[in-house]
Amino acid sequence: MSVKIPTEVINCQNFVNGQFKNATGAKVEIVSPINGKKIGEMNSTTKSEVDAACESANAAQKLWAEVPMKERTKVMFNFRNILMRDFDEIAHLKSSESGKCFEEGKAGLMKGLEVLEYAIALQNMDLGGRTEVSRGVSCEYRREPVGVVANITPFNFPAMVPMWTIPIALTLGNAYIWKPSEKTPLTSIKIAAALKEAGLPDGLFQVLQGGRETVEGIIDNKNVKAIGFVGSTKIAKTVYERGTQLGKRVLALGGAKNHIVLLPDATPDLAGVGISDSFTGCAGQRCMAASVLLAVGDVDQHIKKIIERASSLTLGKDMGAIITKAQVEFLNGAITRAEAAGAKVLLDGRKAKAPAGFEEGNWIGPTVLDHVQPGSEAAGVELFGPIISIVRCKDISEAMKVENSVEYGNACSVFTQNGALAEKVIRMASAGMVGVNVGVPVPREPFSFGGINSSKFGHGDITGQHSLDFWSNIKKVTVKWEKQNDNNWMS
Repeated sequence: MSVKIPTEVINCQNFVNGQFKNATGAKVEIVSPINGKKIGEMNSTTKSEVDAACESANAAQKLWAEVPMKERTKVMFNFRNILMRDFDEIAHLKSSESGKCFEEGKAGLMKGLEVLEYAIALQNMDLGGRTEVSRGVSCEYRREPVGVVANITPFNFPAMVPMWTIPIALTLGNAYIWKPSEKTPLTSIKIAAALKEAGLPDGLFQVLQGGRETVEGIIDNKNVKAIGFVGSTKIAKTVYERGTQLGKRVLALGGAKNHIVLLPDATPDLAGVGISDSFTGCAGQRCMAASVLLAVGDVDQHIKKIIERASSLTLGKDMGAIITKAQVEFLNGAITRAEAAGAKVLLDGRKAKAPAGFEEGNWIGPTVLDHVQPGSEAAGVELFGPIISIVRCKDISEAMKVENSVEYGNACSVFTQNGALAEKVIRMASAGMVGVNVGVPVPREPFSFGGINSSKFGHGDITGQHSLDFWSNIKKVTVKWEKQNDNNWMS
């Protein structure tokens, strides 16, 4: 096992006004999915503690808004250097609490750093604009911070998902309230400490540990003007409705059931590795994982390659653990139910052996289900594990009908060598992110991340260019200094 798991229990405190301190709510234990042992503990943040933190954040933000963006980005430069210095340490910690392999832990942090680098570059972009719209009259727009913003993040990416929003929101002049997952709060301590060391003024970045009560307190607080969320569709919808009913802007990303269209002419090695790594990477615990393989025509040679690749993975080295034992039980049950419904188990993860010495962890191997029927649990429900369901289709039209029938709309990919067929899938896919010969079509900055349908509630995207309008306000200014000799209706 390459992950260095903490040997002592870590106290996961809140970070408020530049200081670490314990909350006073119910105690929560953090257990590593890798070995099943306690590695941390925390207390949940009460409503009164949430209110106090948001009040101080509001006061700090007023001063931060007056700081020029070029000075704000100096803090982000320092932040990046500190994260790079402590890169391996953070990757080990986030892997320990989320169950990831060490290389996956590093990859997630690198994606977060990519967003940070984009935020640093904002100082060199034209975020305003001024035009003479008539004789002697000019119009311009100015980008200003929203105020206090909040983000509620999931367990599966303890660094990457918060890093989607922290750098952009702070660089644009906001104060930031972060509620990490109660399953994976350890990484938040390192990020808070790094921002403190980077020189971020106290009160601008607050970490509040906790569960539902803490989330509701943050949403309801009058000082919080915008809320970001990443998690399940059920909770995303609840967060969106609660926040928007209070007049706040909310962008809540939900679940997914991503499809890959596999055509006979696909490059075998490209398809085999790409599809296998998509559904097994991060043990399938990511919203971009392939869930359904739409097998068009005779593609058995490709499926063989997929199984070969997935079968070669070693638990603990090539694929990580599942977040909880309850989730392992759910996944095992889902496989059993699919088999009972007529699916053929081509690769059975229930038979996989845990890494030696880590038998108390939460493990399941890659699973391939064939002849899954559209509309069944395996074809339509987000299982959130290393399971891919193969639905046999006679042509692309039938495949896209299956893809369109699912409530989600996060990602869809196609593996083919035919550009026209790839373009057809791109056009017909009911998804916010589409890939060609890419198993995990995550856009790179400045292209933004976000799905459609039940995978997203709210407008815009959470990263990249299309996130800027969510984390800021646009002020429009019209100016005239002197009377013109010849006027028109605009002057």
